[in-house]
Amino acid sequence: MCGIVGYIGNKKASDIIVKGLERLEYRGYDSAGIALLNGQLDIKKGKGKVQNLKKKMKANPNDSLVGIGHTRWATHGAPNDINSHPHVSESGKIALVHNGIIENYNTLKKELKNKGRTFHTDTDTEVIAQLIEEIYENGDGEEITFEQAVQMALQQVVGTYGLAILNVEEPNRIIVARKGSPLLLGIGDGEMFVASDASPIVEHTKKVVYLDDGEMAIVTKEGYDVKTIEDEPLTKKVHELAMSIEEIEKGGYPHFMLKEIFEQPRAISDCLRGRINVEDHSIQLGGITDVLDKLVNAKRLIIAACGTSWHAGLVAEYLFEHLAKLSVEVEYASEFRYREALIDEDDVMLVISQSGETADTLAALRTAKERGALTLGVCNVVGSTIARDTDAGVYTHAGPEIGVASTKAFTTQVSVLAMMAILLGQKRGVLDEEYAARLIEELDRIPGKVQKILDNSDSLKDMARLFSYAPNFLYLGRTYNFPVALEGALKLKEISYIHAEGYPAAEMKHGPIALIDEMMPVVVIAATEHTNEKMISNIEEVKAREGRIISITGEDNDEVIDLSEFSCAIPETEDCLSPMLTTIPLQLISYYIAVNRGCNVDQPRNLAKSVTVE
Repeated sequence: MCGIVGYIGNKKASDIIVKGLERLEYRGYDSAGIALLNGQLDIKKGKGKVQNLKKKMKANPNDSLVGIGHTRWATHGAPNDINSHPHVSESGKIALVHNGIIENYNTLKKELKNKGRTFHTDTDTEVIAQLIEEIYENGDGEEITFEQAVQMALQQVVGTYGLAILNVEEPNRIIVARKGSPLLLGIGDGEMFVASDASPIVEHTKKVVYLDDGEMAIVTKEGYDVKTIEDEPLTKKVHELAMSIEEIEKGGYPHFMLKEIFEQPRAISDCLRGRINVEDHSIQLGGITDVLDKLVNAKRLIIAACGTSWHAGLVAEYLFEHLAKLSVEVEYASEFRYREALIDEDDVMLVISQSGETADTLAALRTAKERGALTLGVCNVVGSTIARDTDAGVYTHAGPEIGVASTKAFTTQVSVLAMMAILLGQKRGVLDEEYAARLIEELDRIPGKVQKILDNSDSLKDMARLFSYAPNFLYLGRTYNFPVALEGALKLKEISYIHAEGYPAAEMKHGPIALIDEMMPVVVIAATEHTNEKMISNIEEVKAREGRIISITGEDNDEVIDLSEFSCAIPETEDCLSPMLTTIPLQLISYYIAVNRGCNVDQPRNLAKSVTVE
């Protein structure tokens, strides 16, 4: 979602902040702005790209050593110049940037208007600036420090926020606060950084402090002081970033998404490394070792996630039920939080999130914790909120994923979930030893098989060119590859803006078959041996209605290949591991179609990389 960058030190703040905002462009945004403090506030902002902001800075440079910047993804108020961040108080002395949503902003706004304050934007954020100033200037008839005014204001706010605040009267510090929206501090030599994730600051420092909910920090160039918004002092652990600057650059690829598709052999290898032992056919997942006994004895596993991670969770449902004989329910995290969910201490909640910051997934996690369930996390970002708040978990080690449409996140999540299911099946004594050995050996071969698909993917460019202007797509799969059908359809929708739907193939006759004609491309994922004959029947039904068949199938599946107008052959593998292969051609098809249509692949309209607001 929105992005925050702040700097205080001995260098030109605008250069660092604007470069940092460029690093955050992948998150999705519609406007950008900066506030610099040099005796007075200098604010430049507006609708559009960071490039527009750079032009404004070049036209009117500022040598300030302290500032805050923001990329906005509109929630309250249209994306325009006025509603862009930073926002200022009525006096013009306080400026702030904000990620999140203030749920009671209307109530606060009415109260502030009654006290004579004038508002100039449609945003919820302006309310915070005005509220802080009202308390600072007129609070309780006694002198209040600016820091206290911020604390008192935040205690009145209902909602989520990541905040960075400047005050003309206190030019040597930035105040930051967090509740429900990620924020971290970067520690430099005589300088400090503030950011909503690590990508804007990784080229400047590897030492970071992650703020938790209900915490704030007073940041100066000499260091930082962290406390709760109730003014309790805190000592925070300093973390070392594993991310490198090379990982967040395109490396010669035209788009981050294509780079990340082609990184998948490496990403899956990194995910598996040190965790599978092919010689003794064992799996070691250190992140869940301490809770393994409770997991083994669990009566039910509940998986909560959103978007692509939810699709990985659906694959996991098949994996855990088949390999570990464990009852599984997969929930949309956004719905779980509002249900009277029957979950207790006998259950295990597994949450999946690439960023580890997805707001709805965090809410589901907290619901499970409140009810005594064991909570596990699968995420990519070290130090993220999910990584810190779950009882145990496993990192995917995919490396930074910059493209908004997830690719390597999905395949590494499925890799982790497959390892967990095999390990649990072994520990529960329900997984045949020979079959387990075969699966572990095959997991070790998956990165090479993904590489083979990528090496032979040129034909997909021609196919994508032919179908670039199709109005609709239908994706069909069965068992393990039904979630892959959903994921393939999501990828196409996200980056090409073509309407697409994924279905279990057997459900086609229960409605979607009415849509099929000569204008309807149908992507059939026929890569699981035990459902192959059924998939062939589905293909025949589509062809009888003149539908256009694109198949993803095994190299030796001549019957499916012969029935297809276009086919992409994948190496043979175990049925339960096939999603790690079948999803690769679907990612490439979506990518090439989007490029042919002239779409912004890495920053599709209306989307954000990490959904950190409800």
